[in-house]
Order: sequence, then structure tokens, then C-alpha cells
Amino acid sequence: MVLPSMECLFLRIFVWHLFIFLFATSSLSLELTEKLAEEPESYSDAVPPLWHSAPGNLDEYPVNGNNILINPWSYPQRLGLYKILLKATSNFFTPPGPNDADNNVPGRLPQQHGLQYISNKNILWGLALQHGWQYSTGRLEDPTNITRCGKKDGDNLCISERSWWACMNYYLAIVPFLGALESGIFGDLADKVEILPPDEQRADFCHSVAECNAQAPKAMAGWRDFFKYLSSTALSSEVPEAQEAALNYMWKAHVHSLAYGRRKFKNRLPYLSGPESNFGEDWAATVDFIAATHFHTDQETTNRLQTGLPPRMLLEGEKAPFIADFTPEQNKVLFLLGALSRTNEKTGNLLLLIWKAVMATEGGREIGRKLIESVI
Repeated sequence: MVLPSMECLFLRIFVWHLFIFLFATSSLSLELTEKLAEEPESYSDAVPPLWHSAPGNLDEYPVNGNNILINPWSYPQRLGLYKILLKATSNFFTPPGPNDADNNVPGRLPQQHGLQYISNKNILWGLALQHGWQYSTGRLEDPTNITRCGKKDGDNLCISERSWWACMNYYLAIVPFLGALESGIFGDLADKVEILPPDEQRADFCHSVAECNAQAPKAMAGWRDFFKYLSSTALSSEVPEAQEAALNYMWKAHVHSLAYGRRKFKNRLPYLSGPESNFGEDWAATVDFIAATHFHTDQETTNRLQTGLPPRMLLEGEKAPFIADFTPEQNKVLFLLGALSRTNEKTGNLLLLIWKAVMATEGGREIGRKLIESVI
């Protein structure tokens, strides 16, 4: 089918403006890129807050009879699920070798970090580190101040069911874990896993494989397929085709989880300040662009990317790029995320559709990843 000439002309002009925009934002980041290249600091071994005290195995959670009790409204317990998933998928990202006993396999973090058999190349680091960023910036606490949940002068390890960020993250923590459980990646468990509900608004969340399959079937299927692929393939991430397949599965599941959460938790956005609410929606919308590139969410890349994100909750009246206590990079990233989100919304998602078309090949995705790294 041939498009009418005017529509073809419009699309050509639109694509041209898209690349001008991307080139401009990439150029704006040149100073930052050079600065990062000069910095001796490594991002390859930075972990989320309280990582070492979080459970690393299911047998480290409380047990009641034959039930393993997991409280996803406790920051260390939710964080522990990521550590378990990272360990469960370790063979794909760093295949077992003859030096396993000495823990000298390249790509694995040293034993003294408490991260034995967790590769820094594992793409699930993105989820764990995002959760850590949410905790350290106060985004998991009760934004209504009705309770002291998550507050430094209250229960600072508590995750609030009133927090938009915490609710969105639920479907990027519990649903992936239950998808992994259903995939069989943990083998046969002697005890049944029980996900504990929050004190309020229990109906907003699923707490078992059956409930999550009924409530968020696309997200559950996506994560189940991702973990089935990792556990069934004879290849490892060192094979480019296998790495690409894993990224495709993961980002598809990630997008489904976010899409469900955005519909479900719109009622939490009014609890936030106007600028914070806008940022949350802008960040969620930007993930669609990032996902299309099959972005590599390994430990080092994610840590570097997160230096550009806001280091605290945004307050009423604040507007990027003029927030005094933010770095120039954080102000720039916040401004660009808003510009990208608003432009896409005004074009009826046409910008995203064109971006996805450009990202349909590995060559396009590689360019897209480089642009994202230079901008964010």
C-alpha cells in the first residue's frame, strides 16, 4: 500500500525533525560524556541501599508452617526478590567455568561484596537498582503523611501502598518473581510461597500466581516467557543472538507491567506534587522509547544512567532546568524527559511509532542505545 504523497511528505519531515532533536540533545550531552570518560569512578560494583542485608535465598524469609512469607511492603524483603532473581539467572549471564570454586570467573563480582555468582552483566540489575533509587530518594514513603511509613523519623524500611512509585514497582517486582516461580526456574520448592497483602487497598494488588494471571495476564506471560527462555536455552549472553533475545523478552514484559500499572494507579498521582506527578508519568512514558532499543540494563550502565535522575522528590513550583540543588545533568534530563513525553502526547503517539519503526533493526537499536546513553 502506497501512502498519499502529502502523508509521505509529512512523515519524511517528521522523521527529519526527530533526528534533528536527537542530534541536538546528543550534542548537549557532549560535555557530560567527556566528563564521564575522565572520571576514575567505576559504576560496575555499586549496589542498592541495604543490599547486603536483604535476603538472598527463599529460606531466609520467615516461614509459617509450610508457607514462606514474603512481605513486599518491606524494602529489604522486596529488594531480596531481585537478589534471588539475579542469582537464579546467573548461569545465562556468566556460564559456569572451571574456576567457580575460586570465584575468579571474569564478569562476576568478588565474593567480599556478598554477590558471588551474580554477574554485573545481568540485565535484571536495572530493576534492582531502580528500586534502590526509589528508596534512597524517598519515593517509596507515604506521600500523604497520614502514616510515617518510609519516613526517616518513622518506619524507614516500610513501603507505602499510597506511593505511586511503590505501586508501579510492585508490578515490576512481585509479578516478575511470580512469573519466575511459574516458569519453574526455582525447581520444586518444599514450601509454598505466600505474598502478604498491604494493610489497606488489598484489591489493588495480586498475591499469587493465579491472582496475577487473572489480574495482569500479559505482564505475567511476559515475565514467565523471559525466565523460561533463560532457563531453557543452551546459549549464554556471550552469544549476541541470545543476549538480544533475552533483552527482547525482558523489555516486552517490562512494558506490559508498566502499562498495567499506569492504568491501575492513576489514583495515586494526586498524592504527589504537580512536578513529581508529571515526572513520574514522563519517566514511565520514556521507558517505551528505551524499551524499543533493547537497552542493556546491566549494573554499570544502569548506575551511570541513574546519575541523571532526580536525587529527591520534586516540590511544588520547581521546574527544570532551573532547580537549584540539582546538577546540570539532572536538570537537563528532567527537562528532556518532559519535552519527549509532551511531544509524543501531542502527536498522538506518532513519535513513538516512528521511533519503534527506526528501532526495528539491530543497527537502528544500536544507534538508539548510544543516543539514550549520551542524552540520559
